[in-house]
Amino acid sequence: MLLQDRIAVVTGSGQGIGRAIALKLASEGAHVMISDVMRETGEATAKDVEALGRKSVFVPCDVANSEEAKNLIEETVKAFGRVDILVNNAGITRDGLAMRMSDADWDLVLAINLKGPFNCSRAAMRPMMKQRSGRIINIASVVGVIGNAGQANYSASKGGLISLTKTLARELASRQITVNAVAPGFIRTRMTDVLDEKVKEALMAQIPLGRLGEADDVANAVLFLASDLAAYLTGQVIHVNGGMAMP
Repeated sequence: MLLQDRIAVVTGSGQGIGRAIALKLASEGAHVMISDVMRETGEATAKDVEALGRKSVFVPCDVANSEEAKNLIEETVKAFGRVDILVNNAGITRDGLAMRMSDADWDLVLAINLKGPFNCSRAAMRPMMKQRSGRIINIASVVGVIGNAGQANYSASKGGLISLTKTLARELASRQITVNAVAPGFIRTRMTDVLDEKVKEALMAQIPLGRLGEADDVANAVLFLASDLAAYLTGQVIHVNGGMAMP
């Protein structure tokens, strides 16, 4: 297995892409710390990880709160003894045109989508540096590269996350800690499932592969970056978007 007995932390893993990532890593041998603000879905994911024969613990965490992020990593070390992989997946949207966007919507999205990964990464650095090994993987977005009308806050947060990825990669490389990002395009989730068919058709017209992505498409890219197969990759962004953007 690619991740036999590695210890992974996945934020926002109660549902959607985060859940798919947690299960993918577990299927390749990792024990997984599950984190989410929603206890019910987070505990359900932890049980599903255990059903795969791996150890799992759920810790509720608001990643925008630096103390809660620090506690998440401390609880991981307490439960498993180390941290090998951190996947910063937790994120939200609060869409609206920039001229009408409230301060609250701007601040909340930046706090969770950008400050959150910084908080968790900063907390994980110390045990990873002591180990002289680690993988930090940030879940960015295609709109962090190309922008998107109505998502000034979300696009800015994901563009900032890509820059944070490259900076941390430079800072941590000497300790054999790699830092990379995965930038999904339009992925089929509960949010996209409720879209009108005409809207879906318009979306797919922008995608050369002619379909929306699946959560597993993103999880597969994360698995690669978390494994030894990607030992010589750092500061990179893997675009999982069906060809929608080719930066």
